[in-house]
Amino acid sequence: MPLLFALALVPAASAPIADAPALPAGARGLWPGESVTVRGTRSVVVGRAAPSASAAAPASSAESASSVSLVELARLADTAALRVGAVLGEPVRPLVIVPASAAEAARLAGTGPIDGLAALADGDRVLVVPEVFARLNPTGRDVVLAHELTHVAAGTDRLPVWLYEGFADYVGYRDSGLPVRTAAAELAGEVRAGRLPGELPGPAAFAADGSDPARLARAYQESWLACRFLADRFGEETLVRLYREARVAGADRALAGLGLSTATLTDRWRAYVREQLA
Repeated sequence: MPLLFALALVPAASAPIADAPALPAGARGLWPGESVTVRGTRSVVVGRAAPSASAAAPASSAESASSVSLVELARLADTAALRVGAVLGEPVRPLVIVPASAAEAARLAGTGPIDGLAALADGDRVLVVPEVFARLNPTGRDVVLAHELTHVAAGTDRLPVWLYEGFADYVGYRDSGLPVRTAAAELAGEVRAGRLPGELPGPAAFAADGSDPARLARAYQESWLACRFLADRFGEETLVRLYREARVAGADRALAGLGLSTATLTDRWRAYVREQLA
């Protein structure tokens, strides 16, 4: 049965139109002027209204000031919600915001430069960076939305960056069908050249300032393979349980429950990286 979407053109900072469900708090007062709202079966997607749109104009096209189709985003977000919910074992209902530019996305998130990012998690919502997201192929869009939605649904508090980024990539790539060497192409090149990573990546490796995009890509890939190793070795349910325990008690204590320390995990992860990519 085809997905059905409810469309509404509403002033960004005012009450929703009559008989429409109230917008989530994270979708209100985003910018001056009007917003286009698309409701999927599980998701709500909000973007800037196109410059020519007005309250008197039909909103059935769900156009936004970006080049990203909000209707397509709602469909993708619905699919991502099912994928993330299947791993977490709980329902997931995405709120996706599509600003007009990367600069506006950074303003909404209250963050610094976000060079190269196609989307980012911001509290209870996913912010899409339209000029980057629009260049992704369909698989890339699926992976990115599932990744960022995992951050929103699972949380990141008290976790080392390799764990929350690796877990989000684990969920994102889980049903993608991509071979490991394709998804981790930059890291695979390093491994084939005899350069294994020496330690799990820390915050500096994830700097999204455009200074070293190859290192940024490898940081995500290294983290993904750490979580993929844990799922392969102990099972997906154990990975999810470890993630939740780490948010409560810290990563060291959660790893200890599996008989691991950060050092022993690192050793086994490096061997796994070599096995998967050499």
